[in-house]
Amino acid sequence: MKMITAIIQPQKLPDVKQALIDADVHKMTVSNVIGCGQQGGYTETYRGAISEVSLIKKVRIEIAVNDNFVEPTIEAIIKGARTGKIGDGKIFVTDLPRCIRIRTGEEGNDAIG
Repeated sequence: MKMITAIIQPQKLPDVKQALIDADVHKMTVSNVIGCGQQGGYTETYRGAISEVSLIKKVRIEIAVNDNFVEPTIEAIIKGARTGKIGDGKIFVTDLPRCIRIRTGEEGNDAIG
């Protein structure tokens, strides 16, 4: 079992969701986050005052998958999120030692589904 966490641009969320559905991955948790990476920030002018924005809005997607869904999930996220420009995001894959479905008490691969 693995936990796949992706940080992507907010406007790419619909494309990533569709790519995941096409890859038969239907379960995910999505959060709005802010952060900075290699992309850095940007400056904007509001009423004549220049302000520097160093934390950029992003979307965090977390998906727990069984081992046979790791590569299809990664490929789907890349397919939906890639623009080829800086700031496309990152994907992190971590081991998931234990998963428990609260409703039934199922554990492991059965709990992920």
